[in-house]
Amino acid sequence: MSVSVQSALASLPIPGEWTWQVVVRPRRRTLGIEIREDGGVLFAVPPDADPQAVADAVRSRLPRIADEVERRRRGGGEPVKELVGGASFAYLGRRHRLKIVPAESDGRVRLHQGWLELPRCGSSRDGARLIADWYAARGVRWVTARAAPLAARTGTAPKEVTVRDLGERWGACQPDGTIAMHWALMQLPPALVDLVLVHELTHLTVSSHGAAFRRRMRLVLGDLDELELRFAQAEPELWRGAV
Repeated sequence: MSVSVQSALASLPIPGEWTWQVVVRPRRRTLGIEIREDGGVLFAVPPDADPQAVADAVRSRLPRIADEVERRRRGGGEPVKELVGGASFAYLGRRHRLKIVPAESDGRVRLHQGWLELPRCGSSRDGARLIADWYAARGVRWVTARAAPLAARTGTAPKEVTVRDLGERWGACQPDGTIAMHWALMQLPPALVDLVLVHELTHLTVSSHGAAFRRRMRLVLGDLDELELRFAQAEPELWRGAV
């Protein structure tokens, strides 16, 4: 199967200087695109992937992939935060300054009077973990509430919606109907979080990224193209815990 998909992708206008490969992953249900720090591109496909559907999905994403490949090749890497007072952190599109508070507090990060309060930690890594946990806890409440009306509009019924660290992926749809979202998405404006959520909800009924998939998404997000462009521009700036 990987040979057929490889041939289908080779027919696309993929820049000749790119390093890319196709791998078959038995547990995948949909196309996965991973862009490594060196700019290499990995297309992960399920064993029964339709080569033309994969090629169509990749073609529609080529401009976004190209932007990210170029950024990685320039050495953009993953955004890094310095956990000092006054550092800027976004939540649902709004910026908040970091305030380091005494460790004698309850040990949790909180949003208070416009400040994101972080108890003093033994290391930056511990502080980053606390902030990531805060994003995940706030995010699961927000996304769960938001998923209900969007699921109704997509005609789906997810078993559960979780918010956690997904590594290089922004969203995932599990075979049991569970939807997972990366906690870092909670830095984005609500409309862009909706974009990823609707994407994963749509996968509950359509596994590929072809024309049928995009038609279903447009039924919920009429401005799909604009949202995808905004997401592509915002994605490289999302902080994922690096300190």
